[in-house]
Amino acid sequence: MAVKTYKPTSPGRRGMTGATFEEITKATPERSLIVPAGRSGGRDTHGRISVRHRGGGNRRHIRVVDYKRDKRGIPARVSAIEYDPNRSARLALLHYADGEKRYSVAPLGLQVGDTIAAGPEAEIRPGNSLPLANIPLGTLVHNLELQAGRGGQLVRSAGTSAQLLGKEGAYAAIRLSSGEVRRVLQTCYATIGEVGNADHSNVKLGKAGRKRHLGIRPTVRGTAMSPRDHPHGGGEGRQPTGLPGPKSPWGKPTRGYRTRRNKKTDKYIIRRRAKRRR
Repeated sequence: MAVKTYKPTSPGRRGMTGATFEEITKATPERSLIVPAGRSGGRDTHGRISVRHRGGGNRRHIRVVDYKRDKRGIPARVSAIEYDPNRSARLALLHYADGEKRYSVAPLGLQVGDTIAAGPEAEIRPGNSLPLANIPLGTLVHNLELQAGRGGQLVRSAGTSAQLLGKEGAYAAIRLSSGEVRRVLQTCYATIGEVGNADHSNVKLGKAGRKRHLGIRPTVRGTAMSPRDHPHGGGEGRQPTGLPGPKSPWGKPTRGYRTRRNKKTDKYIIRRRAKRRR
């Protein structure tokens, strides 16, 4: 995928970039693989806002994506590469030899007409799904399972990949795109290759309207609020955040404050993810 620029015919167009969609081969989704998407506006079953800054946006249909890749030993032909408004990656429409159709995350280099498969005997090439025990060291993978048979949970967004570093006992060491090295059972499945649409991170929205089309509402800075609404609010003129550091609207530390509480899976993490540069 390439990124296209626009002529600066307006302030919103200046600096705006967009996707060319040159890899898309089918404009409309498969009718049998879509379900209607409900809208919650970020509110829970009690009507209270549980996720802020959600609402509006273009209407969408949910594409039913096959993350499990559990049709083992049955080859599938790539019928089309489609756009999905619910994710950054592209989808590949697969036509299996038994007549079934399924969606799968499209890896880099996968084209219409290619044949892919899943199972221990599958070849090592982009789009094929195999258990980690059957994948050579150093291979880039995506759609990685954490529990065998549950379906891929990691490395599913555009341009991401994980690398198989080693195998010891029943576990394999995987380096994720965040820099974290994690142990995963070798019976878990992963798909060969890097997720496509790698230029997604280079797209600049350019104007607030495109953010609203995505269903994201405006965010108000804490320093622009009153002290009763936010810990950063109040004061005559602009004030620094101060010590002991930035806070959330509810007084919790943020920007670097560790919130991980899952001690049960600490034993699977060999190396923590790399710190982000600010």
